[in-house]
Amino acid sequence: MSSRRSRSRQSGSSRITDDQINELVSKLQQLLPEMHNRRSDKKSATKVLQETCNYIRSLHREVDDLSERLSELLENADTTQAALIRSLLMQ
Repeated sequence: MSSRRSRSRQSGSSRITDDQINELVSKLQQLLPEMHNRRSDKKSATKVLQETCNYIRSLHREVDDLSERLSELLENADTTQAALIRSLLMQ
């Protein structure tokens, strides 16, 4: 048996089916605020993945902005306030 056929048989058992992909894309679509709130037909997997990437980028920007604001707050806070903020963050 050729190595190509052997690889094909080995990977065949671990391949994901179209139904599994559709189920995962549907679950992902439900997690996205923009797509979950829309009452429209199902979107293509490509569109869902693009929206997911956009959403993750926006979350990264939001985390960066909040981190910067927190750093500024801690720099400008007195010792007691800074200690309180740090203890709240540790909870």
